[in-house]
Amino acid sequence: MTNTSENGQPFEAEFPAEGRLLGLDYGTKRVGIAISTFEQNIASPLDNYNRLSLPQDQKHLLSIITEYRCKGLVVGLPVHMSGDEGQKAKEARQFGNWVSQFAEIPVRYWDERYSSATAEEILVNLNMSRNKRKAYLDKLAAQIILQSFLDSPNRNQIPESF
Repeated sequence: MTNTSENGQPFEAEFPAEGRLLGLDYGTKRVGIAISTFEQNIASPLDNYNRLSLPQDQKHLLSIITEYRCKGLVVGLPVHMSGDEGQKAKEARQFGNWVSQFAEIPVRYWDERYSSATAEEILVNLNMSRNKRKAYLDKLAAQIILQSFLDSPNRNQIPESF
């Protein structure tokens, strides 16, 4: 897969085997953000970002990518139980491609089925109030998505990026 940079020049999008990865749980209002270790073995929740505008979203994400020296991007793909992609999956792909292009890092998409439900269950089991759960839910879902990717023996499995 080859993407193009902002100036239209292509850059190689071979996915890195080492270096920090940024995990995103895409939402139209909020984006959960997680980060991996350099060795790509542990994911940690980082931030819940309330989207403002494309320029401000870009500035915020680019500052994280730069600060942590991220080498790749993993975006949760909300597929239906059947495995089919709907409108939300299309939006997540557009968002991931957009981030990949301005940050000039490769992107992979990862099945996020059950990530939010799993995150909610974890937070409920911690006896968190509804308001506290809301504050942690998206970044915990991003961590679950990214950790699932890191733990997979086949990081190119469906849903593949195209």
